Amino acid sequence: MSNGELTTRTNSGHIALDPEKAEEGLAQLVLTVIELLRDLVERQAMARVDSGSLSEEEVERLGEALMNLEEKMEEMKSYFNLSDEDLNIDLGPLGNLL
Repeated sequence: MSNGELTTRTNSGHIALDPEKAEEGLAQLVLTVIELLRDLVERQAMARVDSGSLSEEEVERLGEALMNLEEKMEEMKSYFNLSDEDLNIDLGPLGNLL
């Protein structure tokens, strides 16, 4: 296994987990799920805005909430030293997640 993986094999054949890599992997997974949900919510919100089913005040609040969420995601990605590419999981024949 390479150094970038979460586990390594010891001389005795046992698997040793690297806690630092496990934390990074978990952060990457959680932020990927959050980014996927954020993207879905944003698409649904834009569809509602385009359909005209929201008042001007609701559109304003929605826009502010989406901007705040995006800002918080940027902060979290920076904290965990992750990029947009790190959150875009390759699903093989299905293509990229995001």
